Amino acid sequence: MAIVNFYAAARAASGVSESQIDGSTLGEVIASASAQHPQLVAILPGCSFLVNGAAESNNDLKVGAGDVIDILPRFAGGA
Repeated sequence: MAIVNFYAAARAASGVSESQIDGSTLGEVIASASAQHPQLVAILPGCSFLVNGAAESNNDLKVGAGDVIDILPRFAGGA
């Protein structure tokens, strides 16, 4: 299970700031997070993702237990 941190609008949509979520790839973790917290679906397309502190957009990236994924929605003034 990966540790997922939710920030700003993602935190509001999920109702939690952190959760352990199953998945062997970044895409699977995102899909599992969406299934657990359906309100995330509306904001995830505009989000950025960090895996262990590094920006990542490859949904096929392998993740494992203890990896930390940060979900960062667009912030005010961001693109």
